[in-house]
Amino acid sequence: MKNEKVRNIAIIAHVDHGKTTLVDQLFKQSGMWRDNQVVEERLMDSMDLEKERGITIKSKNGACIYKDHQINIIDTPGHADFGGEVERVLKMADGALFLVDAAEGPMPQSYFVLKKAIALSLPVIVIVNKIDKPAARPDWAVDQVFDLMASLNAPDHILDFPVIYASAKDGTATKDINVPNADMSPILDQVITSIPAPEGDDTAPLELLISAISYSQFVGQLGVGKITAGSLKINQPIAIALNGEIIEKSRLTKLFMFDSNTQKEVSEATIGDIVAIAGLEGIRVGQTITDPETPVFLEGIKIDPPTISVNIIPNDSPFAGKEGEFVTSNQIKDRLYKELLTDVALKINPLTTETGYKVSGRGELHLSILIEKMRREGYEFQVSRPTVLYQEKNGQQLEPYEKLTIDVADEYSGKVIETLGTRKGQLSEMTQDSGMTRLIYIIPTRGLLGYQSEFMAITKGLGVMNYVFDSYQVHSGNIKSRQNGVMISTEPCETVAYALFNLQERGRLFMGAGESVYEGQIIGEHSRDNDLVVNPGKGKKLTNMRASGSDENVVLTPPTILSLEQIISYITNDELVEITPKSIRIRKRLLKESDRKRAKQI
Repeated sequence: MKNEKVRNIAIIAHVDHGKTTLVDQLFKQSGMWRDNQVVEERLMDSMDLEKERGITIKSKNGACIYKDHQINIIDTPGHADFGGEVERVLKMADGALFLVDAAEGPMPQSYFVLKKAIALSLPVIVIVNKIDKPAARPDWAVDQVFDLMASLNAPDHILDFPVIYASAKDGTATKDINVPNADMSPILDQVITSIPAPEGDDTAPLELLISAISYSQFVGQLGVGKITAGSLKINQPIAIALNGEIIEKSRLTKLFMFDSNTQKEVSEATIGDIVAIAGLEGIRVGQTITDPETPVFLEGIKIDPPTISVNIIPNDSPFAGKEGEFVTSNQIKDRLYKELLTDVALKINPLTTETGYKVSGRGELHLSILIEKMRREGYEFQVSRPTVLYQEKNGQQLEPYEKLTIDVADEYSGKVIETLGTRKGQLSEMTQDSGMTRLIYIIPTRGLLGYQSEFMAITKGLGVMNYVFDSYQVHSGNIKSRQNGVMISTEPCETVAYALFNLQERGRLFMGAGESVYEGQIIGEHSRDNDLVVNPGKGKKLTNMRASGSDENVVLTPPTILSLEQIISYITNDELVEITPKSIRIRKRLLKESDRKRAKQI
């Protein structure tokens, strides 16, 4: 296919604004499937975690044919924690579809991905999605997008963006909101009109920057990238280059292009084609595939540095090895370094003070997704409290700050402002509309650790908070993230309803009756600020004496079930999270009370 008939587009948006649903509809519009064909919903979400959470974690490539044009579509993650994915794959795009929710407008993570697209000078088509919402305000959303682009110093050719109004759920799109349309053809027509065809010289030496790594169970590791010069054919000699030098020479054995959400084998590809190449073991993101005789060295992909880290160490609890398949330090090490092959935003360093690894990423969600993937694969390990990564500049210690956007009902805004004040948040903007308040804060990353669960409790689960990395600023001093102590089991036992019934008056419990616990394991949160050592296995003493009245019924309040992200940000520095394929437990680093007392005195 000639490159004049190729269009490479990335779909960028805030999390949950409908990117993956839109891709489904674009594939459908192109006539890829029969009318009666059963197609899986959110086709591009291939990971189990993506399907469960309804978010995109890994960027995906797909393609469809529309009016004799091959449209290569890149579905990108919307969450800033996976910004490394966005930065990589935008290198393959010649333009972007920028999706905004008609009711919410551009959100913090929209700012992040749009900034990356404008930095690469990609032409943008704005799609105002979810116009079928009762609270939709599409004209306001378009104005907000323009203001956002202007604040990012977008050039005039990007500011003069076309707008399409859509409802991806219903499969409709129109250029004029007052003139309804029955299908998604306006979007694909606009892509062909507004997005330029890829440019380059197909007679020049080969240039292909690896922007993503994929994996096939049939051919192994695949390097994905866009050909920016030259062409590729089967059995062609190629060289892998990095940092200005050739590190390996080889011959191309397998070449794939994208068809829908799958790959099809081809014999050759030319400029502008997004391809996947197989047969190159150990290929990495940022490497250049070039001609061995006249090599060209492309600049690698610059990724924003990580802002947060956790320590992952082997499990040494009394229950170690009972539930996991992979438990040794070497097995954990191999799995972590394997993740580096596909996740360029991740950093891993061995610990010097104990056996284990310091894993650094872009945020709590980024790290918790890795932990959850390892847990499901059968790994057993322990995780420390997240810590932010500091920088030194001019003798001052700098820490990462986030731009936090909160949408909450007016009645809860006062309490939210109060709690964020204790976490060193600085209110920069406050607007009220139709009984809702939008608060925009600049707050240290440390101040947000563990705040999600507190925020949900304050707002009765009705508040929405989003945050994105803002900048490094001067260290803001001590922040106490958890106000309450915890209840700690004093001995190994099985929890008894009678004991838990008496303990639930002291705070909230994290587990129910009949669960095995060990000494030093945390079973709940104390209502006061000190830790409380308790015996959850204490049963009622039986006697021969007849009770004068009927015994009290033991009625237990359902335990509080915390998600993995909530647990990791909930713990303090003297606590660990024990992760196994079947359980997630919280424990003290020092299991014995006598050891904890001794450590306090030192």
